[in-house]
Amino acid sequence: MTVIGLTGNIASGKSLVAEVLKEKDALIIDADVVAREVVEPGTEGWNKLRSEFGDDILNSDGTVNRKTLGDTVFANPVLLKKLNNIVHPIIIKEINDKIDSFRAGGGDRVMVIDAPLLIETGLHRLVDEVWVVDIPGELQVRRLMERDRLTREQAQERIDSQMPAAEKKKYADIVIDNSGDREHTREVVTELWERRFGKTWGGNS
Repeated sequence: MTVIGLTGNIASGKSLVAEVLKEKDALIIDADVVAREVVEPGTEGWNKLRSEFGDDILNSDGTVNRKTLGDTVFANPVLLKKLNNIVHPIIIKEINDKIDSFRAGGGDRVMVIDAPLLIETGLHRLVDEVWVVDIPGELQVRRLMERDRLTREQAQERIDSQMPAAEKKKYADIVIDNSGDREHTREVVTELWERRFGKTWGGNS
């Protein structure tokens, strides 16, 4: 069995790569999904966020408004650190438990930990390989502005809040260039999968 840590900075196209790997029958653990689950109303994470940031970050149904929270912390490094100190330990424990269960189950399936902060949180130490999705900086800004309807300044704030892509690539076993169109990226990832795990893997191989 193999556990891959898939990472890349915001708007790098990591989700597309994860989508292709899922089609190849990889078991995907999405850290963003885990992050939402650990701050659902009533959870330890939710209580801590509410205590630290107040009810202004909550929707009318009590769920966390991720956009409001993001707008609050990304422009303030001190608040961003407070947020990370609250949620990262909870997310890491949850993902570590999933990896342990996967390894205990045996078999030869591939698990992919899809995590933008894989390296920053130390999750890369729990995986067998690190795959980094990378795109040129200006393309990243444009894609982020378009995807999240942000100003250039807002987009740059979010990018600057993360570890530089060049630093992330130092940890990579494999770097995936996502500067082309979606079809090209699909071809690159499929070729990588077949080279790494063989053509018999996955329903679409």
